[in-house]
Amino acid sequence: MATKQKTKKKDPYGYSEMTWAETLDPEYARVRDELRRVAVSDGALPVKVKEMIVIGILASRGLQYGVAAHMRRAVEHGATRQELFEALKAAHIPGGGVAYSVGIRALQELELAGVFKSEKTTAGSKANARSAGRSR
Repeated sequence: MATKQKTKKKDPYGYSEMTWAETLDPEYARVRDELRRVAVSDGALPVKVKEMIVIGILASRGLQYGVAAHMRRAVEHGATRQELFEALKAAHIPGGGVAYSVGIRALQELELAGVFKSEKTTAGSKANARSAGRSR
């Protein structure tokens, strides 16, 4: 008879410390996971929008690793690089420079990791279009 191999549970956001913390209090971890599942699942707002709200809060607190993790989940749920960038611009208003710079670093991290390879790079094209419009 084949023995069933126990698979190691992985945190959906990539927080290895949360997987470790589960060993300290499995019941608390279960309740926390359920709260997170309910709070950041599809409802009146889709998951990608809820993730962008979380991203703005984490960015304003200076938590780049959290921003990157939640950006990855937002992308898994259909967010584009441009949508994430616009969320960062909005977070910049209440969160200040730290929100913007932390968010941009996380966005660049995803870019360098190839997360957006299916998206056409438009970095300079918007600026070029704006300046072309001004010169007319």
